Amino acid sequence: MKDITMISHLNSLTPPSLTRPAEKAPPGFTDMLANAISETNKKQVEADRAIEKLSSGEDKNIHEAMITLEEADISVRLLVQMRNKIIEAYQEIMRMQV
Repeated sequence: MKDITMISHLNSLTPPSLTRPAEKAPPGFTDMLANAISETNKKQVEADRAIEKLSSGEDKNIHEAMITLEEADISVRLLVQMRNKIIEAYQEIMRMQV
Protein backbone atom coordinates (compact mmCIF):
# COMPACT_ATOMS: atom_id res chain seq x y z
CA MET A 1 0.00 0.00 0.00
CA LYS A 2 1.26 3.47 -0.85
CA ASP A 3 1.81 6.22 1.75
CA ILE A 4 -0.59 9.05 0.92
CA THR A 5 0.25 11.52 3.67
CA MET A 6 0.91 15.15 2.79
CA ILE A 7 4.53 15.02 3.99
CA SER A 8 5.43 12.07 1.80
CA HIS A 9 3.81 13.78 -1.16
CA LEU A 10 5.72 17.01 -0.54
CA ASN A 11 8.99 15.11 -0.10
CA SER A 12 8.54 13.51 -3.48
CA LEU A 13 8.11 16.96 -5.07
CA THR A 14 11.34 18.49 -3.72
CA PRO A 15 14.37 18.16 -5.97
CA PRO A 16 17.17 15.91 -4.65
CA SER A 17 19.60 18.84 -4.43
CA LEU A 18 17.44 20.50 -1.77
CA THR A 19 17.06 17.41 0.38
CA ARG A 20 20.78 17.16 1.22
CA PRO A 21 21.70 18.69 4.59
CA ALA A 22 23.48 22.02 4.56
CA GLU A 23 27.24 21.73 4.79
CA LYS A 24 27.99 24.31 7.48
CA ALA A 25 25.45 26.95 8.39
CA PRO A 26 26.76 30.16 9.96
CA PRO A 27 26.05 30.53 13.66
CA GLY A 28 22.68 32.01 14.41
CA PHE A 29 21.61 34.55 17.00
CA THR A 30 20.91 31.85 19.57
CA ASP A 31 24.39 30.40 19.15
CA MET A 32 26.03 33.81 19.49
CA LEU A 33 23.99 34.60 22.60
CA ALA A 34 24.81 31.23 24.19
CA ASN A 35 28.48 31.77 23.39
CA ALA A 36 28.43 35.23 25.00
CA ILE A 37 26.80 33.82 28.13
CA SER A 38 29.30 30.97 28.42
CA GLU A 39 32.24 33.33 27.89
CA THR A 40 30.91 35.66 30.59
CA ASN A 41 30.52 32.72 32.94
CA LYS A 42 34.11 31.65 32.22
CA LYS A 43 35.39 35.14 33.01
CA GLN A 44 33.44 35.15 36.29
CA VAL A 45 34.89 31.77 37.30
CA GLU A 46 38.41 32.98 36.48
CA ALA A 47 37.85 36.12 38.56
CA ASP A 48 36.61 34.03 41.49
CA ARG A 49 39.69 31.81 41.28
CA ALA A 50 41.99 34.85 41.14
CA ILE A 51 40.38 36.29 44.28
CA GLU A 52 40.61 32.95 46.09
CA LYS A 53 44.30 32.62 45.20
CA LEU A 54 44.99 36.19 46.29
CA SER A 55 43.15 35.85 49.59
CA SER A 56 44.78 32.51 50.43
CA GLY A 57 48.25 33.87 49.73
CA GLU A 58 48.84 31.40 46.92
CA ASP A 59 49.24 34.27 44.43
CA LYS A 60 50.98 37.53 45.29
CA ASN A 61 50.31 39.41 42.05
CA ILE A 62 47.45 41.78 42.78
CA HIS A 63 47.71 43.40 39.34
CA GLU A 64 46.76 40.24 37.45
CA ALA A 65 43.90 39.60 39.85
CA MET A 66 42.57 43.13 39.29
CA ILE A 67 42.87 42.76 35.52
CA THR A 68 40.94 39.48 35.67
CA LEU A 69 38.27 41.14 37.82
CA GLU A 70 37.92 44.05 35.41
CA GLU A 71 37.64 41.71 32.42
CA ALA A 72 34.83 39.86 34.20
CA ASP A 73 33.13 43.16 35.07
CA ILE A 74 33.29 44.42 31.49
CA SER A 75 31.99 41.09 30.22
CA VAL A 76 28.99 41.25 32.57
CA ARG A 77 28.29 44.86 31.60
CA LEU A 78 28.35 43.91 27.92
CA LEU A 79 25.96 41.01 28.54
CA VAL A 80 23.58 43.30 30.44
CA GLN A 81 23.62 45.81 27.58
CA MET A 82 22.92 43.01 25.10
CA ARG A 83 19.97 41.93 27.23
CA ASN A 84 18.68 45.51 27.37
CA LYS A 85 18.88 45.87 23.58
CA ILE A 86 17.08 42.57 23.08
CA ILE A 87 14.30 43.65 25.44
CA GLU A 88 14.01 47.04 23.71
CA ALA A 89 13.75 45.33 20.31
CA TYR A 90 11.11 42.94 21.62
CA GLN A 91 9.09 45.78 23.12
CA GLU A 92 9.31 47.73 19.86
CA ILE A 93 8.01 44.73 17.93
CA MET A 94 5.16 44.32 20.42
CA ARG A 95 4.18 47.97 19.94
CA MET A 96 3.84 47.54 16.17
CA GLN A 97 0.31 47.49 14.89
CA VAL A 98 -0.55 44.78 12.43
